Amino acid sequence: MATKEEVNSATTDAKIEETPDNLTTEDPPANLETIPEGNATRNELQTVPKDKSKIDILLKATANAPIMKQKKWSVCQDNPIGRISEFIKKYLKLDSNERLFLYVNQTFAPAPDQTVKNLYDCYGADGKLVIHYCKSQAWG
Repeated sequence: MATKEEVNSATTDAKIEETPDNLTTEDPPANLETIPEGNATRNELQTVPKDKSKIDILLKATANAPIMKQKKWSVCQDNPIGRISEFIKKYLKLDSNERLFLYVNQTFAPAPDQTVKNLYDCYGADGKLVIHYCKSQAWG
């Protein structure tokens, strides 16, 4: 007959063998604050991707241009600057014979066929593209 010590060690060995190696005993996190920083798969599931098809532009009046009530707009990245200019003219209710000048970085006027994405990639800062508008030439 086996002694009590041999029986206890045999049952302990059997319990260890029953637990597969691929199971974890880690408890699920209760909230976002308890998720470990090094666990990338959990963080990816918790975050929501931002819509990358829109770019935030900030429109600022210069010189004699009327000030817009809403200054920040999200526009499609494929829009040309000419379309932005036409939108501003309609928003400000300017006459069709009035000219509107747009400036990036307060230095140059982009071509009307230049895309918003291209300008944002080159001159965007803090997640937005700043465009100054005026009714007369201000810079450049």
